[in-house]
Amino acid sequence: MPQQAAQLRDVTHHLLPGPAGRVHAAELGEGPMVLLLHGFPESWYSWRHQLPALAAAGYRAVAVDVRGYGRSSRPDAVEAYGMRHLVADSAAVVEALGERSAVVVGHDWGATIAAHCALLRPDVFRAVGLLSVPYSPPGGPRPSEIFARLGGGEEEFYVSYFQEPGRAEREIEPDVRGWLAGFYAALSADTMPAPGAPDPHFVSPGGTLRDRFPADRLPTWLGEAELDVYAREFERTGLTGALNRYRAMDHDWKDLADLTGAPVTQPSLFLGGTLDASTTWLADAIEAFPATLPGLRSSHLLDGCGHWIQQERPEEVNRLLTAWLGALPTG
Repeated sequence: MPQQAAQLRDVTHHLLPGPAGRVHAAELGEGPMVLLLHGFPESWYSWRHQLPALAAAGYRAVAVDVRGYGRSSRPDAVEAYGMRHLVADSAAVVEALGERSAVVVGHDWGATIAAHCALLRPDVFRAVGLLSVPYSPPGGPRPSEIFARLGGGEEEFYVSYFQEPGRAEREIEPDVRGWLAGFYAALSADTMPAPGAPDPHFVSPGGTLRDRFPADRLPTWLGEAELDVYAREFERTGLTGALNRYRAMDHDWKDLADLTGAPVTQPSLFLGGTLDASTTWLADAIEAFPATLPGLRSSHLLDGCGHWIQQERPEEVNRLLTAWLGALPTG
């Protein structure tokens, strides 16, 4: 931990111009750029193990606060969190830092943003790494209708629970730190509910998500100091910006209709955990990779790993990530 803290002290923080105002970026190292995009509910800090490893391997690692998070801008309109806007933010970071191209790597929602960066801006993003959430091309049924059917009418899926503005905020914001601790624990391999226990991705009638979170333990990857970093940011910003990404899904369904079924053709990487619902529920998407990710060069499921893959298994992720990067064509 002291060594990591010393390495992170060398990180350079930028507030860069972006389409919505500003994008906060944390940078370490020199060389070809690797842009790192986090998921929900995290920040640039979720890449704290990867920034030093990538810098040591000869890369310019740049981890951003995605729009709605941390020190980046937080527009009011839900439509401002549409995928085309998030891709524009990512491209703006590359340009503002004086680069013409980058490899983009994302986790959770960041993986979906990264895939669309490659899809929409192939002139900027020459390769794409996806962690935890596999690529599914645009198209298909309206997202809100899909998620509303999950739970069989007896329970409510968390994505549906997040749709109504203010509803999830009323659950989370009175005790941000406690809610985050429970959410991280619920999806971590060493602290997630046992098989057969109520699924923390669903809400009982009249209940909250937190009702099903572990309440008495932190995962091994998350110390009190790390939890403090996340909690301080969300206590300052609130959760609305982060939750608006979920609320923009139906907007994207219409806005990206011209890309229905489109594959991502750049060289790609996928890393998932065998205990992560994002991997198991989306097994069909992984099976479709020969058609949807024809440039896939490396794909690994980490046995016994949960959702927070780059924090649960930093050494393994760093090894696989740098090996993939090292084998990419230069450019």
